[in-house]
Amino acid sequence: MIIRSMLFPIAALACVPAQAHDGASPVRRVAAANRSATEQPAAQGFINATQVYAFSEGMIFQAYTAPGAVTDIALQPGEALVAVASGDTARWVIGDTTSGSGDTRRTHILVKPFNAGLVTNLVITTDRRTYHLRLASTARTPMAAISWTYPQDELLSLKRQAEVARSAAPIAAGLDVGQLRFDYDLSGDRPAWRPLRAFDDGQKTYIEFPSGLSQGEAPPLFVLGADGKAELANYRVRERYYIVDRLFDAAELRLGLKKQQVVRITRGARAKHRRGA
Repeated sequence: MIIRSMLFPIAALACVPAQAHDGASPVRRVAAANRSATEQPAAQGFINATQVYAFSEGMIFQAYTAPGAVTDIALQPGEALVAVASGDTARWVIGDTTSGSGDTRRTHILVKPFNAGLVTNLVITTDRRTYHLRLASTARTPMAAISWTYPQDELLSLKRQAEVARSAAPIAAGLDVGQLRFDYDLSGDRPAWRPLRAFDDGQKTYIEFPSGLSQGEAPPLFVLGADGKAELANYRVRERYYIVDRLFDAAELRLGLKKQQVVRITRGARAKHRRGA
């Protein structure tokens, strides 16, 4: 009985509604969140008569309309419309059309209120994202058009461009093709990551792997000393190449613990002779 009397107040406290702690009802919290998430037109956001918002997931974008005028809500070029839903379809005319063709084809949602003083919401779903808008009708000040920029898409595009530039760049700046030596032998196991070839320019050694090499299966490189002892080499990865800032007579690529796969790279006798090794 003593234990029960001690536990009961704790259980009762757990059932106290959240508003008792923060002083706000759930409805007020929802209203506050909606206000905070609503993006209003900004003077610097206009390009001519079009308000250009920066798209962000979960934001509510304000659209002001007026009776007798159509407000154009333009989606991203190439974006495919899935559905449009509004909280009030009785007092608003909502339709859609397209402009352009091919990659420049663009969907436009057209909205027009019957009267001033109306407020409702609009949800647009596409194959790329979901738009949330708040529609408000004024007496005679409609927004001509709304569109968006897409910062996340632009960031991804910049990353892709950087990756393309890196892949197109030579593996080493200033590499003298006439100084390259390919007299290296590969032996040992034949895993999927087995190098295609190894070569050097007299200062650095380059190990070329198949194009499917991923970071998850990239084997570490060990240089073998004159006494046969292996030492982890310093190298950097550039696309599908290992670049080792030294020459070596023998090295091994090793991957795995219990059943280790080993590929040995040996500098050929002709290469040694050319370098006086």
